[in-house]
Amino acid sequence: MNELRDLYQQVILDHYKQPRNFYRLKPATHHAKGHNPLCGDEVDIWLDIQDNIIRDIGFTGQGCAISTASASLMTEALRGKTLSEAHQIFDEVRAMVTTDTQLTSPAGKLMVLAGVRQFPARVKCAMLAWHTLNAALNHQTKPVSTEQT
Repeated sequence: MNELRDLYQQVILDHYKQPRNFYRLKPATHHAKGHNPLCGDEVDIWLDIQDNIIRDIGFTGQGCAISTASASLMTEALRGKTLSEAHQIFDEVRAMVTTDTQLTSPAGKLMVLAGVRQFPARVKCAMLAWHTLNAALNHQTKPVSTEQT
């Protein structure tokens, strides 16, 4: 069990130090801003959606290791997915982070985020990018706050 926890920590640190898809898309078809006022995490999610498929996804912002790693992992998992698949993965990640649910989708690499459920204060860090994604998909113009989700 300790080896698995160490592996999860290594993946989180890798995605924090070298975030994937850390860029602003120009042009983007969808965009939203998110903020965690308790710890100062900020994220912008940028998407290019064509024919109901996420063709490209990127993020910008600043935050803690969990927040940044979660956004990085999310972008890797969602590129090329349909909107329906993206919504399903969002629901699964939210359930996994807040309950004992295991992922059933092909985005199993996101399992590294499951460890945050042991630290309730960090759940908001892990979910910030995901709630911001949801706002972008729904064309919300008001920034997302973890205090409203």
